[in-house]
Amino acid sequence: MHGRTKLQWIIYISLLVLLCMFLLYPIWLTIRGAFESDSGFTLHHVLVVFTDPVLRAGLINATAIAIFTTILCIIIAMPLAILGSRCEFVGKGFFSAIILIPLILPPFVGAIGLRHILGRSGSLNTILMDLGIIEQGIDFLGDGGFWAIVLLEALHLYPIVYLNLVASLANLDPALEEAASNVGASRWRSFFRIGLPLIRPGMFAGCTIVFIWSFTELGTPLMFEYHQVTPVQIFNGIKAMQASREPFALTAVMLTCAVLFYLIGKMTFGGRGHAMYAKASRASSMRRLGTWGTVGAIAAFGLVSLVAATPHIGVVLTSISGAGQWYESILPRAFTGEHYAEALTHPLAVGSIRNSIFLATMAMLLDVVVGVMIARILVRSTLPGRSVLDALSMLPLAVPGLVMAFGYVAMTLEWPFSPGMPGLFAHVLEPFMPSTWFAWLDSGPLASMVSVLGTDPNPFPLLIIAYAVRRLPYVVRSTVAGLDQTSIELEEAGLNVGASRGLVTRRIVLPLIVANVIAGALLAFSFAMLEVSDSLILAQRAADFPITKAIYILYERLGDGQYVASAMGTWGMCLLAVTLIASSVLLGKKMGAIFRV
Repeated sequence: MHGRTKLQWIIYISLLVLLCMFLLYPIWLTIRGAFESDSGFTLHHVLVVFTDPVLRAGLINATAIAIFTTILCIIIAMPLAILGSRCEFVGKGFFSAIILIPLILPPFVGAIGLRHILGRSGSLNTILMDLGIIEQGIDFLGDGGFWAIVLLEALHLYPIVYLNLVASLANLDPALEEAASNVGASRWRSFFRIGLPLIRPGMFAGCTIVFIWSFTELGTPLMFEYHQVTPVQIFNGIKAMQASREPFALTAVMLTCAVLFYLIGKMTFGGRGHAMYAKASRASSMRRLGTWGTVGAIAAFGLVSLVAATPHIGVVLTSISGAGQWYESILPRAFTGEHYAEALTHPLAVGSIRNSIFLATMAMLLDVVVGVMIARILVRSTLPGRSVLDALSMLPLAVPGLVMAFGYVAMTLEWPFSPGMPGLFAHVLEPFMPSTWFAWLDSGPLASMVSVLGTDPNPFPLLIIAYAVRRLPYVVRSTVAGLDQTSIELEEAGLNVGASRGLVTRRIVLPLIVANVIAGALLAFSFAMLEVSDSLILAQRAADFPITKAIYILYERLGDGQYVASAMGTWGMCLLAVTLIASSVLLGKKMGAIFRV
């Protein structure tokens, strides 16, 4: 076997082993646990999910939230994507950038601000009552229930659909629409009969992430105290994992539903659709809008951006509001900067910021190393089975974060993290090992290094791995995009003059793709900093809290808790805003590929 090919095989197999250990194995433990009983295999726990009225209602509510969130995202994103991809108008670049603002704040943090603006005693009701339009406050949030969650998640996630639609529309061959126009079809008829079927796969790609994300979202229902939904029911059952199979069954059913919904959508909407003679064989002709068209386009982008920024505005205003000073008023009656100081001095806040920076940095470095290796195998090798590695590296986008977090907790209940070596290993090793060594192995040698539910937990290794696995697709996709744009002839030229492959990689390849790697790394770091599901589930002790878990705990604290939590959320929002802008500049139109299953 050629030396280069042998090295590629070693890297390929090592990557597969890592992904199987920390991606497939946790998923398998969750599924296995749902069908386990003292007597062996059973369907009882899964059937209980469908027969128990409370659990069944939670699953129905989660599905309904996902459906309505996805529909609302399409309604918001489609007109904007058509304007952004087909029309030229003043300020287009600026508005195309600010339309991504919702991604900089997790919706569960935005819930704090939304309560102050849309609550019964919030700003909107105060304005309407001052104008004499209503006499008493309207419950726009529905007691913090279903529609509030749908609205907040749609306002957060519609940019993902928008990015994919813009990319798909840019790839349409304008000759097809011109042909329709030549036979008398109107612009709208051409779009619905030709354009929409052709962009359907791209729309499905974005909607898949939106659907799965909202179907399994944990933080937003928690902040609105909406407990009759499957993710919250799983979260509340974590502590009972060692004694009950119900959390396993709930998680397995949720994962199965997510996969089924994906497959049904793939067969229905995600196919290749109708064939094109060419894919963007020539640039689409941009329609330059007149004065009123420009005003309309700016109004559309501006209105959506303003509405989408409402939670962000609410969080910022809450962070500078005096405690108890924003009630039945349009704006806070008194302002203060003390909450920001508290966010940087409170032991829980300071510790969580330090923890998140460390965890996100380690996860980012791990993603860069692993992601670049995966991208090199995918683009620069001819190994059979590369599609398997590609699918596994993208799987975290399709697998709910809640399922992964639950699977990692399940891992800590198994050997070697807990006592009880599997029977096969015990029978093989016991005759050949000293009794003291065997007893040490059987006691769970990694129990002191990694634990979540123990009396002295240490979740940091799992948090780093969880963050890295969840954000690996960003680094892989951005690096693949860079390698696709880099000619392999440059590498071959270096090899032809006697340079080693390592030197060629360091001196030629990495400098050419460094912008893409940095873009993926920035996204991995930022989204890891504000990861919700893994943080809420894996960190059970205050000393281990990442920033999102600290925000959730502080929000529940009486007095100034919600104000300090808002200040922490604002810090995180600024961080993510900077990194998203930087990534968008570095990746350009390929930004949409980052959010695609």
